[in-house]
Amino acid sequence: MNVDPDAAVASLLGELRAFRADWIEQANCRGVDPELFFPARGKPTRDAKALCKGCVVREECLDYALAHGERWGIWGGTTERDRRRLRRSLRQRAA
Repeated sequence: MNVDPDAAVASLLGELRAFRADWIEQANCRGVDPELFFPARGKPTRDAKALCKGCVVREECLDYALAHGERWGIWGGTTERDRRRLRRSLRQRAA
């Protein structure tokens, strides 16, 4: 059976994009003003974190932020500082 490699790759990429985007549809923050998750320096983050706390896709959101190096905003209930600490801890465990 001959399989077109380009078609197979395109199909796989399409499936991955659909899978990756699927979690966003379930997020508590869907439809919420993005400014809540990107507060100015020194502004409180508790409202954004509270919305994340009960979210069913919190882990997926955090995984996305870590995998894509998100340096700004609240992702998966974590701030930039939280994610830096988490990355540092993960690197230390891996060493």
